[in-house]
Amino acid sequence: MTVEEATAKFPREAGIARYGEPEEIAELMAFLVSPGARWMTGSALRMDGGEVKSI
Repeated sequence: MTVEEATAKFPREAGIARYGEPEEIAELMAFLVSPGARWMTGSALRMDGGEVKSI
């Protein structure tokens, strides 16, 4: 399997509609270093487009 084939196949098998954009990751990082996140401690955040179903 080529890189291109794997890149096209993964979202379908993972159940996601698309790959995330760098800007989407940057928005989370900006929040995490902002005053709004000052009470967050010991948190694990997943940015996986809903690949892992959770509440």
